Amino acid sequence: MRRIVSIEVEKRLAPPRWLQILAPVLSLLLALSAIGIIFLLVGVDPFFAYSEIFQGAFGSVYGLSETVVKSIPLMLCGVGLTLAFRARFWNIGAEGQLLIGATCATALALAYPEWPKAVLLSAMFLVGFVGGALWGLIPAILKARWRVDETITSLMMVYIASNLVKYLVYGPWKGPEERGFPYTSKFSPSAQLPRLAWTRIHYPTLLLALALAVVVYVLIRYTKWGYQIRVTGENPAAARYAGMSYLKTVILVMILSGGLAGVAGVGEVAGIHYRLRYPEGISPGYGFTAIIVAWLARLNPLGAVVTSLLLGGLLVGGDAIQVSLGLPSATVYVFNGAILLFVLAGDLIARYRIRLKSMELKEVS
Repeated sequence: MRRIVSIEVEKRLAPPRWLQILAPVLSLLLALSAIGIIFLLVGVDPFFAYSEIFQGAFGSVYGLSETVVKSIPLMLCGVGLTLAFRARFWNIGAEGQLLIGATCATALALAYPEWPKAVLLSAMFLVGFVGGALWGLIPAILKARWRVDETITSLMMVYIASNLVKYLVYGPWKGPEERGFPYTSKFSPSAQLPRLAWTRIHYPTLLLALALAVVVYVLIRYTKWGYQIRVTGENPAAARYAGMSYLKTVILVMILSGGLAGVAGVGEVAGIHYRLRYPEGISPGYGFTAIIVAWLARLNPLGAVVTSLLLGGLLVGGDAIQVSLGLPSATVYVFNGAILLFVLAGDLIARYRIRLKSMELKEVS
């Protein structure tokens, strides 16, 4: 008799609640441990580095305010991505949708600077949402109609949006008074969002982001359409069998997901820069970092509010360690990549279990 041990991976029917909570926490701790090892390899005390990051992001009123500023676009994009990912639509193009939203809002701000402030800002948020939504609809329709991989198309459209912004700020929209810099002219006061006291927190966008997170949570949790999104994401075959339209679900999901990213772009040009700049000046990768925000929140829109603050603090703290430790700016991307890798691994562990099965084989003589 010989005993053979086999390893089987099976999906959990209902992951326990404690595991759903513990998995992202452990993933984050393991990611920080792995990054700590990298710090050691380059001769940096990881505890000192993490202390500098925390102090830079949360240790002062200025640092905390900047963390909130960074978290606003992450929150809007992250909440939108929770919708797309729940429907199993891999929208990797929130960065491009953000840039298109910023571009549409800029067009309105430059064309009608004399409009009343309330009217102009409301219209800018509206056209920003529409612009981001339409940009997100292109990969959605390609996926739903012709099964074109949305990961590739949504990512490719980021580069199209980026080059469109570059063309505008280096070409027809370049401000004549900007001394050769690739900026548009500064927005009129009517197109500038108010800020909180002396900080850069454009609080109308922050309040809008918080309200939209609640709306999306209620939509997913308590509406018929939210139920269809969950079913489509968890079991597409069952959704089709029940008569749920995949095309309709994906289009509606991407209207909201792309639209929220577009709103984030409006907040950046109307609340921070007061002009359209070259793409990296508007967004240092907010749309990509928001992918980590959504997964770390386990695709919960309310959880994305918390994780956006965490990742926003990491961006601010990353600037601090450049100054104090002399590390390159790319250090932040190491953080982002490690966190995403461990969070995805933790999600797999929460959804699947590994079983060891043994079998006895009779030997034939």
